Amino acid sequence: MSGHSKWSTIKRKKGAEDAKRAKIFTRLGRDILVAARDGGGDESANPKLKLAVAKARAANMPKDNIERAIKKGTGEIAGGEVVEMLYEGYGPEGVAYIVEILTDNKNRALAEVKHAFSKHAGSLATSGSVMWQFDQKGYITLQGEVDFDEVFLAAAEAGADDVVEEDGLIAIYTPRDAFAAVEAALEQAGYHFDDSELRWFPQNELHIAKGKALQNMRLMEQLEESDDVQAVASNLNLSDEVVAAYQP
Repeated sequence: MSGHSKWSTIKRKKGAEDAKRAKIFTRLGRDILVAARDGGGDESANPKLKLAVAKARAANMPKDNIERAIKKGTGEIAGGEVVEMLYEGYGPEGVAYIVEILTDNKNRALAEVKHAFSKHAGSLATSGSVMWQFDQKGYITLQGEVDFDEVFLAAAEAGADDVVEEDGLIAIYTPRDAFAAVEAALEQAGYHFDDSELRWFPQNELHIAKGKALQNMRLMEQLEESDDVQAVASNLNLSDEVVAAYQP
């Protein structure tokens, strides 16, 4: 999990800058739309929607934008036609990638992903050729001051794999099949989520030279700049040396 943790740290550090961009509202709006589409428009009965709305408010997304995204998701107004897709690819030195897409324009999304890989000496791969190198797991982080031992017990009893302190937060990792149960147990125990989602984690990390590692990190950065890209996973090992040398 170390590479994922370091990349998450980098993204958090640059989050204040990203929040200034109008396109962050596009991503947040789609998160809200999908949460409302899948679980209904009532925040009190839809934890995913509650979390998505909380993130939008934290980024100062206008109330009207939030309400419009919810209504699109529930079908009260038109415009909720978005699709979820998954692309697989390889970066320099054979680093494996999974790119999660949420878009209202499949052609635009594919063009932007192709361009990012091409620009950084990578390429798209056929479906299934990369995914076998990853496991999809639940990933939950908690807000505020919480007791580690109490969180550990609640999460473990519900089926979590691991609970760790990670970059100032408590992170809970779960098997895919146990994710909903762990999320519900923590919600019922009164904990507030900072993140709660399924993510792809590499079974093994790839160690490569610093120059090529930095090139891969620039590929990750460009992929994540696309409005349509929701998440990027790779099997790149992010050593302390590489992280220190990387400039977002």
